[in-house]
Amino acid sequence: MNEFMQAAIEEAEHAVATARGGPFGAVVVHEGHIVGRGHNTVVDTRDPTAHAEVNAIREASRVLDRFDLSDCELYTTCEPCPMCYAAAYWARIPRIYRGATKEDAAGIGFDDKAMYDDLARPTEDREIQLVELDREACLEPFRFWESKPDRVPY
Repeated sequence: MNEFMQAAIEEAEHAVATARGGPFGAVVVHEGHIVGRGHNTVVDTRDPTAHAEVNAIREASRVLDRFDLSDCELYTTCEPCPMCYAAAYWARIPRIYRGATKEDAAGIGFDDKAMYDDLARPTEDREIQLVELDREACLEPFRFWESKPDRVPY
């Protein structure tokens, strides 16, 4: 058993044992050391974004004091949901090791596969309506950002 996946499994088991979170755990590894740990804390925190991967990425970013984790790897007990995948993407994590699949998660009531399927549909056919509103006004902050010489791209 891989030691980092074992650490992710321990995070997931902690979540299940406390009866507070789903069976998901994750760790972020930098240069052979765990710099971020997380398990699902959605129920405890009443935060729907408090998934294992997001929690681990947040901790790793605090520990390393940066948002670019392009020299890190993510180990997670299950294939990330679209939100967690996007968090890893924005953190620039180049490799995710996963245990269970989205189909495994769907089999116990966590239907991330439905979100993946919905995202594959054309925008107008998705479950959540995406309605354009006040686009021109909303582009003003974009123009301001674009003109800032001291902006920090991410």
